[in-house]
Amino acid sequence: MSKNIKKKDNFFVSFFWILIIALIFRAFVFQSYNIPSGSMLKNLLVGDYIFVSKFAYGYSKNSLPFSLPIIPGRVFSSSPKRGDVVVFKLPSDGRTDYIKRVIGLPGDKIQIINGEVYINNVKLVYKKIGTFADNNLINRKDRSRGCKNEELEILMETLPNGKSYEILNSNIQSYADNTGVYNVPEKHFFMMGDNRDNSQDSRYLKSVGFVPFDNLVGRAELIFFSWNWKKISKPNCVTSVEWSRIFQRIK
Repeated sequence: MSKNIKKKDNFFVSFFWILIIALIFRAFVFQSYNIPSGSMLKNLLVGDYIFVSKFAYGYSKNSLPFSLPIIPGRVFSSSPKRGDVVVFKLPSDGRTDYIKRVIGLPGDKIQIINGEVYINNVKLVYKKIGTFADNNLINRKDRSRGCKNEELEILMETLPNGKSYEILNSNIQSYADNTGVYNVPEKHFFMMGDNRDNSQDSRYLKSVGFVPFDNLVGRAELIFFSWNWKKISKPNCVTSVEWSRIFQRIK
C-alpha cells in the first residue's frame, strides 16, 4: 500500500513540475498562436499554427499570461526591425492579439499613394511576380456558399533595409490605398498586413493606429502546423493539412 501511495505522490510531483516548466516556457520563451484571418496572406494562411518568440523584444506586461501588470514598462528590451512579423495587443482594448508586419519605426513618416508605401518620402521597391488563387477564405457575406475563389496580384515589396517579402493586391481601390501622412510617434510602430486590401492595421487610426512598444508580445518565427478545419463540410472549400508549410520559417 505504501509503495502505491509513494508512486502516486511521485507522479503528481512530476506532473506539477512539468506543468510549471511548460508555463514558464510559454510565458518567457515561445508561445503558440493560430492564424484566424487572411490579413497576412499569402505568407500566413488561415489555419496556420505558429510559434512566437517571447524574448525577441524583451518583456512587458503584454508578454505575460493574462497581461499581468507585474513588469513596469519593458525590460531586456530590443527594438523590432523593419519587416519583422509581430504579434501585439490591440491598443484600443489591450486584450485582442493581432499579427502584422512592422513597416514604420518611431519618427518615420508613412504615406500610401495608389496602394504603394512611401517611407520618409521614398517609395518602396515593388516587383510583380505572379498571381495567387485564394481558396483560403470562407465567404463572409454568405457563409452557406462556402469558400470563395479570388485571384490576387502578388508583388514583392522591398524595404529600405533590404528586407523583401510577398504582398497581395486586389487592384480594387480602397480608402487605405491613398492616405495622408502618418507621423509615427516615439516608442510606437506602424504595422501593416501583407494582404493589403484585406487588413485592419495602422492605416486605420480609430480601430488600430500606431502600436506602442509595450504592446508587443513577440516576433513570429515558425509555422509548426497548418490546417483550416473550419472549412470542413463547407461547399467549394479545399481543406487538408498543409504538410509543405510545417516547420516553415516566417519571413
